[in-house]
Amino acid sequence: MHEDQLLPAEPGIRTIARELYRHAKDLPLISPHGHVDPAIVADDRPFPDPARLIVVPDHYVTRMLASQGIAQHELGVPTVDGSPTQTDGRTIWRLLAANWHLFRGTPSRLWTERVLTDVFDVTVPLRVDTADLVYDLLSERLADPAFRPRALFDRFNLEVLATTESPLSDLTAHAKLEADGWGGPGGRVITTFRPDDVVDFEWPGWSGRIEQLGVTSFPQFLERLRDRRQAFIAAGATSSDHGHPTAATLALSPAHAAALFNKALTGKADSRDAERFRAHMLVEFARMSVDDGLVMQLHPGAVRNHNTALFARHGRDVGGDIPSPTEYVRSLKPLLDAFGTDPRFRIVLYTLDETVFTRELAPLAGGYPAVFLGAPWWFLDSPEGLRRFRETVTETAGFANTAGFVDDTRAFCSIPVRHDVARRIDAGFLARLVAEHRLPLDEAAETIADLAYHLPKRVYARTVLAQGAR
Repeated sequence: MHEDQLLPAEPGIRTIARELYRHAKDLPLISPHGHVDPAIVADDRPFPDPARLIVVPDHYVTRMLASQGIAQHELGVPTVDGSPTQTDGRTIWRLLAANWHLFRGTPSRLWTERVLTDVFDVTVPLRVDTADLVYDLLSERLADPAFRPRALFDRFNLEVLATTESPLSDLTAHAKLEADGWGGPGGRVITTFRPDDVVDFEWPGWSGRIEQLGVTSFPQFLERLRDRRQAFIAAGATSSDHGHPTAATLALSPAHAAALFNKALTGKADSRDAERFRAHMLVEFARMSVDDGLVMQLHPGAVRNHNTALFARHGRDVGGDIPSPTEYVRSLKPLLDAFGTDPRFRIVLYTLDETVFTRELAPLAGGYPAVFLGAPWWFLDSPEGLRRFRETVTETAGFANTAGFVDDTRAFCSIPVRHDVARRIDAGFLARLVAEHRLPLDEAAETIADLAYHLPKRVYARTVLAQGAR
């Protein structure tokens, strides 16, 4: 990696960016929201072969290859029905190397190459003729105890890593982490309350999960969710996360909400009922956040399982989702009317629709003390997406109404790379403000440290006022 990677090309601004980057590059990593399996750190077992670490679970990688006609089963992605899929890691790795040209200019290439060099000290360029050598070098590293998850956790300078679990989770991995001195409140690995699978009528198997919760009525449902939130807080949770199709919120009467719940239990709810219930539950969850202090996160705008053939063969979260336009101003008004100025409430908003950065999200964050803007995620988590975010939201929301960088990843080994990319992009953006005499250098240095470390640490902490109220 070149030392000036992602820094501005103009020499004068680049010099400033180098100085600013030095103020952020060695700060600890705060990873307050992501999808890493907590068992990876709890069990601390060696990672599997290179293909199962870097290719098979990464839907960014498999999606690109699939777009060129390489089926997911050729890449080792498990099938729903147990039908054959490639199991030889070296074969999968060779397939990646043979098609590495497809990733030119993509963040996936940037992240993967940086993981190879920065994390595993493998500097051989990936090509068809080097595929086996790179695979063998990675395999050697993975067999070394210095490359086990907890050792890497320390080397990454990770201060805290949050995972996401369903209310149905027994949080076993987090109990083991706490027993080992890694988890619990104030721990290095904490959980996040993610209730989508018990809130969304349209998620296959919803009624079975409600049965697992042990509830038969809407009041019982709410009480059980409150109880589960307390269990998550005991496991260190500081936030909840909600991945709804839209940002719609709705304050229904208890009787109306109960009628929708009962309708779903009998299998008679339609798509409109599901959307109204999801919208109402966001308001209910905001009310719970006021009581228990969990920071609320909203990730709307993904059309899940758009590729129905892919979903039928391989299930969820394998690259079949597509972003869609998302509206926030009217959709969030019922929730913000109720809680937008409550000092006990905090909500972090994300989007896959960058057309709303300037028009909707920045003004909302600038108008309600409870609202903060989350970092670009998923399809926008790229150097260009991060840069456009700063350019479009700062003039209205400033820096303090954003929540700093959140890596939002399943790929444990990519965490330090993603944070470093964000720090380099912010260094370049702030350097331009300094060069244009819009911000003094000392204030820019404070700002990049805030974005990298202080803001996420503050925003994603449980609300003190709510904790004191209990």
